[in-house]
Amino acid sequence: MRAQLLVRIDPDLKARLARAARGEGKTTSEVVRELVEGYVRERDPAGQLEALWDRIGRRLRENGYGPADVDRFVAEARRREP
Repeated sequence: MRAQLLVRIDPDLKARLARAARGEGKTTSEVVRELVEGYVRERDPAGQLEALWDRIGRRLRENGYGPADVDRFVAEARRREP
């Protein structure tokens, strides 16, 4: 079951939000949920860490590295640690 959240906003802003949501084929609730999820994700340390790993993985793939290379990099880094 989903929880409800009551948010008070200016009537004009509500109308503009509804129009924008309809323009994307979404409900106002869908848009607000997406915005809240994004807000929380951007501020959540676990989400930031996941985003960091995504960026690292993308950069590795762009440079032609694969899973075996990552295993090798990790092993090399562990050997260098004091």
